[in-house]
Amino acid sequence: MSLEVGIVGLPNVGKSTLFNAITDSQVEAQNYPFCTIEPNRGTVAIPDPRIDILSKISGTEKRIFATITFVDIAGLVKGAAQGEGLGNKFLTNIRETSAIAHVVRCFEDDNVIHVNGKPDPLSDIEIIELELILDDLESAQKSLDSQARRAKAGQKEEVKKHQFLQKICDGLGDNKLVRNIDLDDDDQKLLNVYPFITAKKMIYIANIGESEIGNTNAHVETVKAYAAKNQASCIVLCAKLESELAALAPEERTSFLQELGIPESGLAQLAHAAFELLGLQTYLTTGVKETRAWTIHQGDRAPQAAGAIHTDFEKGFIRANIVSYTDFVACNGLKVAKEKGLVRQEGKDYVMQDGDIVEFLFNV
Repeated sequence: MSLEVGIVGLPNVGKSTLFNAITDSQVEAQNYPFCTIEPNRGTVAIPDPRIDILSKISGTEKRIFATITFVDIAGLVKGAAQGEGLGNKFLTNIRETSAIAHVVRCFEDDNVIHVNGKPDPLSDIEIIELELILDDLESAQKSLDSQARRAKAGQKEEVKKHQFLQKICDGLGDNKLVRNIDLDDDDQKLLNVYPFITAKKMIYIANIGESEIGNTNAHVETVKAYAAKNQASCIVLCAKLESELAALAPEERTSFLQELGIPESGLAQLAHAAFELLGLQTYLTTGVKETRAWTIHQGDRAPQAAGAIHTDFEKGFIRANIVSYTDFVACNGLKVAKEKGLVRQEGKDYVMQDGDIVEFLFNV
């Protein structure tokens, strides 16, 4: 399963610094607006200590982590939807992403230019979201015009699409994000047909200064309150610190974070927030050749999970041999887990649990 997160924000809020750090990239991150011209993409492994532990037990040759792809686009400014700054030419790059991470500047620093003079998280959020709304409105109105002609024939499905698009246009016209418009179940299904940016789940990233690590400030509290009000996720991190961590060896990063009293890196925080927001989870396979994490949706049944490996596994599914991660580790491997009767045989109706260790049996 491909998981992509688009990164948006005003210029100079720390977007590219954060992108560099979590993807270990070297794209420009300078102290002037629009230094990011072309959208940058980076795919990274999601930290998962379970993979390391399982690979040691199984004597694994190769470890494969779940991945997440980040798309960093140029900073947006007021009027972007009408062509200000770099215009809206890059918004198409986040239309196909799974979720959006909105970086909000929550630190004061006279040496870092703010495109609107000074940091104001609520105003900054509203500027970006208005531009996204205007871009969606333009797209929705074009679709509505086309759909009006098709709906004239009176076919039920075409009329329903027209009513849906009218509802979307009305909501966007009232400055509502698509995800905040009151939609029925049929409308929700139609959202898959039209890739509206403001229909996507949002993670707000409150970017703080190094002096504020471990503390909070009024800016951070403003972002948290806004996220809670809009049923969105919010994480707090320091992009500058993440940049420093990226320069360290993996084992040094862990000890550095521990010294600062930070439980996990910004990448881990962002990945966990995205998984929770999108209703995702992972199951695991392990053996001598490889130990691997597979991304599926919460609530997926065993055959669907098998399909994440190969469609033939889902089509020819027979059963799944499953042991929990905790039991596998406690038994130091599959052999003892089987001897203790901790390996279960599950059929087509089994709902997968996060951390299940699985062996699928199938017939093609």
